[in-house]
Amino acid sequence: MASEQTTITVPGPNGEREMRISSPSRVLWPDLGLTKLDLVNYICDVGEAFIAANGDRPVALQRFSGTIDGEQFFSKNPPKGTPEFIRSVKVVYPSARSHPQLVFDEPAAAVWAVQMNTVVFHPWPSRAENTDNPDQLRIDLDPQPGTDFDDAVPAAQVLKEVLAEAGLTCFIKTSGNRGLHVYAPIEPTREFLDVRHAVIAAAREVERRIPDKVTTAWWKEERGQRVFLDFNQANRDRTIAGAYSPRALPHAPVSCPLGWDELETADPKNFTILTVPERLKTVGDPWADFSAAPGTIDTLLQWWDRDCKAGLGELPFPPDYPKMPGEPPRVQPSRARKQD
Repeated sequence: MASEQTTITVPGPNGEREMRISSPSRVLWPDLGLTKLDLVNYICDVGEAFIAANGDRPVALQRFSGTIDGEQFFSKNPPKGTPEFIRSVKVVYPSARSHPQLVFDEPAAAVWAVQMNTVVFHPWPSRAENTDNPDQLRIDLDPQPGTDFDDAVPAAQVLKEVLAEAGLTCFIKTSGNRGLHVYAPIEPTREFLDVRHAVIAAAREVERRIPDKVTTAWWKEERGQRVFLDFNQANRDRTIAGAYSPRALPHAPVSCPLGWDELETADPKNFTILTVPERLKTVGDPWADFSAAPGTIDTLLQWWDRDCKAGLGELPFPPDYPKMPGEPPRVQPSRARKQD
C-alpha cells in the first residue's frame, strides 16, 4: 500500500521547486492537531524572512520521529538523500573535529528539512564563507524559576542601552518560550572566543546596573529568582532557535522578531505558526534591516580587559568543552564547599 504523500510548489530566488511531502497529515502538535503539512505551509508563508534570518549559515536540525512529545535528535551532518540544490560547509567543533553542516539558500531547503521531520532550526552565528568568525553577537535572556517573560523585558531594555553605549545596534525576538534573544550584527573579524568575551563584558555591565534582576552565575544554585544572561550561547557550536523557527512546545510557538516598541506589550504566546504569517503581511519583518550597519566588538573587548584587570576573568564553559585557558574549576559551588 502506497504511503500518503503530496506535492508542494515552493517559490524561491531561482524559481519554483516542486517538493514532495510524505505523510502530510501526520500530527506534530497533538494539542492543536497541527500536522506536518501545516508546518510546511508555515515555512512557505514566511520563507523569505526565514531565509533572510537563517540562510547562508551552517544549521543544525532538531528532528522528531513522531509528535513533538516523542523522540527527538539533533542532525548536524547532511542526511542521506539531501537534494543537490542544498549545499553544505565544513565547520570546526570545539573538539577540533570538522564535519559538514547544511546551509539553506532558499525556502525549498527548509521545506525539505520539514519533510525530514525537522521542527526547530538552529543556525550558527557565522556565515558559510567564514564560519570561524561570527557576524552576530547573541545573548539569551533566560528567566529562572520564579521569573517569567515580563522579567526578561526590562533586562532586555537595559541590555539594549549597554550595547548602544558599546556602539552596537541590537535586535530582539522572543525565544518561543519564556525568554528573549538579543542579537547585534557585528563585523566578522573576531573569532568565537573574542565574541564570548564581548558577551560576558556586556552581561556583566547589565548585572552591575540591575543586580537584583539579572545574573551571570553559571551554576543554577546561585542564580536565584533572576534572569540568567546566558553567555555560553556565544560559544562555538552553541546555537539557539533561529528567527521564525517553530518551537517544539504544545501551542506551536515561533521565535518571533519584534520591534523594540512592541516589547512591553508583547505576549510570546501569541506568536505561533498560525499567527506569524499574517503578522508578517501586516506588520512586516522587524529584522528586515538587520545586516545594514554591523558594528564591532572593540569597545566590549576593552570592557573585558578592564574587568580582567579588576579580577573578573573567565567564566565556566559548557561541560562538554575541553578545559579552557583561565577557566575556573568546573565544580558546583556547594560541592566544592563540601570538598573543602
